[in-house]
Amino acid sequence: MREDPVVMVVDDDEAMCRYLEMFLHGQGYHAVAICNGESAVARFQASRPAAVILDLVMPGSMDGLSVLAAMKKIDREVAIVVLSAQGRTNTVVQAMKLGAADFVSKPFEDVELEGPLANAIRQFEITRDVASMREELKARSTHSMLFGKSERMVEVRDLIDRVADTDVTVLLRGESGTGKEVVARAIYTQSLRRDKQFVKVNCAALPTELLESEMFGYERGAFTGAVQQKPGKFEFANHGTMFLDEISEMSPALQAKLLQVLQDGEFSRLGGKSDVHVDVRILAATNCDLERAVVAGTFREDLFFRLNVVSILLPPLRQRRDEIPVLTEYFLKKCAVQYKKPHMNLSPPTLALFAEYDWPGNVRELENVVKRLVILASESQIQKELARAISRKAAVAAEPAPVPALAAGARRIERVASSAVAVAAPPVAVAEPEPGPGSYSLKEISRCAAREAERDLIAKMLQHTRWNRKETAEILGISYKALLYKIKENGLDKAPSPS
Repeated sequence: MREDPVVMVVDDDEAMCRYLEMFLHGQGYHAVAICNGESAVARFQASRPAAVILDLVMPGSMDGLSVLAAMKKIDREVAIVVLSAQGRTNTVVQAMKLGAADFVSKPFEDVELEGPLANAIRQFEITRDVASMREELKARSTHSMLFGKSERMVEVRDLIDRVADTDVTVLLRGESGTGKEVVARAIYTQSLRRDKQFVKVNCAALPTELLESEMFGYERGAFTGAVQQKPGKFEFANHGTMFLDEISEMSPALQAKLLQVLQDGEFSRLGGKSDVHVDVRILAATNCDLERAVVAGTFREDLFFRLNVVSILLPPLRQRRDEIPVLTEYFLKKCAVQYKKPHMNLSPPTLALFAEYDWPGNVRELENVVKRLVILASESQIQKELARAISRKAAVAAEPAPVPALAAGARRIERVASSAVAVAAPPVAVAEPEPGPGSYSLKEISRCAAREAERDLIAKMLQHTRWNRKETAEILGISYKALLYKIKENGLDKAPSPS
């Protein structure tokens, strides 16, 4: 159980001190009254109160403004409510500039002091809670919090522990927002290079020319504007760790240069005539299928093998929903510390929406949503947004799958189909099933409906193009050969074509 907050009263008027002591006890606070500035500052230094009520007009070597300045220099977080019978505007302005939380003129009614004092105590409680949560977050490492307790994340933690103290190259894979950079930093903080530089380079953030100079540096005169030599990121990361994010976005020319660094530990600056030798551990991350990029020829196969010494795959958040409550609580505390806000306890409806939502942005999206919750201190807007997103997904899932022929060139098809005249074509005979168990198959009915829709659309397009099969195939987004097959399959080759 927490003790009553301590409020320090600093006033040279003993009668006022006694009155304020009684007032504070009635409000549920513990009061400490001091009658001179020097003693008040010394007591403040020794033990921080929850708040201070300070009279600005006091005799002696330290007046109220001097006491206020001294206390704020010791601890700016403690709220100080100033009192004065003078009420001069310049005095109020000076006090506010020095950091006073509020100003109350003497004489005052109790209610006039209650509001400012309640705000001061609330600020103290938030600061105290933030400090407590900060200590808790220090005790509970980000490594253990963000990597959950699911089977797949236990495997991720195990891999981190096994590769961290080696110099092996690690490829981090997974969707955007799954925490690849967090994993990279976890590997770095447990590595033998943790006392050296950790340098991050986003390969998608800069065009190729700028990225090359950023990574490898340049010599004076290498290009217009290169007035002096500039070392690159690799030189800054020497003996440390380099994190290459979105590695799949690197151009083929830069891929070749990176391969040289991985193989030989050397490279040349732009415009340089000699090689620069470095000792850098590489951690790379991607949200793309690099194997497919290798097949497509956009990513070097030899570089892929160099990077893929150890691969760590981070599953999306929707595949580890049991971790959402733990992550939510972690981010609630983290954001409360970051923004000095009180800790929020989310309602069951909000937590239920969090558990049902798919989180396409993964952990990053969850953190951003929690951040908004903490800052706005309101759940209603977030509840509406998540509920709408869940409803949209359910509606899309309930829609029938589109006919394949409609998938490509849909917009153009819709434009011409609306003006096309239906062509007379022989109907396709569909056998009527005899009544009986299983005779009315929904799948069969769907297939028949799809064939009829496909046949009708092809017929309309042929009529619209005056049976120009090449143009019809282009409109429908299929090959010429496929169109001929579908014309024959649907019996349209027997339909009369325009002469």
